[in-house]
Amino acid sequence: MKPHPLRRAQRTPGHAFIGGLAFVLAACGPANEPPKPAPASGEFREFAGTWNAAGSRRSIPLGGERKGSIIDLRGTMLLAGDGRPAVGFRSDVIALVDSETGMVGRSVWTDENGDQVFSEINGEGTKEHNHISGTILGGTGRYGGTTGAYEFSWQFLIESEDGSLQGSAKGLKGRIRQGHASAGNSQ
Repeated sequence: MKPHPLRRAQRTPGHAFIGGLAFVLAACGPANEPPKPAPASGEFREFAGTWNAAGSRRSIPLGGERKGSIIDLRGTMLLAGDGRPAVGFRSDVIALVDSETGMVGRSVWTDENGDQVFSEINGEGTKEHNHISGTILGGTGRYGGTTGAYEFSWQFLIESEDGSLQGSAKGLKGRIRQGHASAGNSQ
C-alpha cells in the first residue's frame, strides 16, 4: 500500500535528535579569526574609542578676542581594540584654556570596579587647532603603575550662553602599558 501524498511521514525521536545535531553543528562553524594571545606583561597595547562629555565653562576676557577659561567636563569613554584596558570608563576632566595659547588639564577615568586611570592633557586647544594629547600617569587598583599616551581632537557640539557645554572626542586613539598594582597605588 502506497502512502497518501498529503500525509506526513511519521518522525521518530531519532530524526529529531539528528536534525537538532545538524543545526548545532552548522551554527558552530569555524570561527572567523583565531583568538589572539594576551600581550606580554609590560607591552604597550593599542586602543581607540569614543569619548562624550558635558559640563561647564567659566571664562574671563584677556583683551581683544582672547579669553581664559576653566572647563569642567564629565562623561563616558568607550574603548575598542584588543589592547583596551577596559570597555568603558566614567571620565572627569578639568582644564585651563587660553584661547590663544592652548590648554592644560587633568583627567581621571573610573571603571566599573572603581579603579582609576590618571592623566594630564595638553593641547593647542584653540578653535583653529584643537589637537590634544594625554599622558597616562598611573592609577589605582589594577591600573597601578600604568603608563601610556593618547590623542584626540575635541569638538564642542553645544555651547550655551550660561557656560553649559557638550562635546565629543574625534579620533581618540592611544597606547597603554599596564603596570603592577601595589599597596601605594590603590585607594
